[in-house]
Amino acid sequence: MKMNILRIRQYPDPVLRRKCLSVAGATDKERKLFEQMLFIMRRFKGIGLAAPQVGISQSLIVADIGKGAIRLANPTLLKIQGSDEAEECCLSIPGARILVNRPAEVIVGGLNEKGKSVIIEAEGLLAKVLQHEMDHLEGRLIIDYLNFSKHSIGSTPK
Repeated sequence: MKMNILRIRQYPDPVLRRKCLSVAGATDKERKLFEQMLFIMRRFKGIGLAAPQVGISQSLIVADIGKGAIRLANPTLLKIQGSDEAEECCLSIPGARILVNRPAEVIVGGLNEKGKSVIIEAEGLLAKVLQHEMDHLEGRLIIDYLNFSKHSIGSTPK
């Protein structure tokens, strides 16, 4: 049986713009994919990774901000609160650092690696990482948050 070698897809790879399909549950296949994603994420010194970033259009994300790995299938935002603006990077857009305004606190539901429903309450960095990875599942990238009216791109200095 041939094993697929996963690699990080970089913009403008079309897989990064596709809306992902929900998964039926967390089978051995999804558990193996979670572990491969965590390996790749850590290898490239990331703190989050979504399945489309490795070429798979399925609703799966992983994250680890140093407090233990999170593996979520079919993540859904259940509640948002507050607002926080911070610079974000993305393994699929090397070198980009984009200022993104996101809710400061979130409650996310989904299935863990055992296929059990879980609720994650997150704030600060973890809240941002979860939202960033969930954006990937919708085909949204950090460059979509660029606000050109805030920048002086193409304008003449005064």
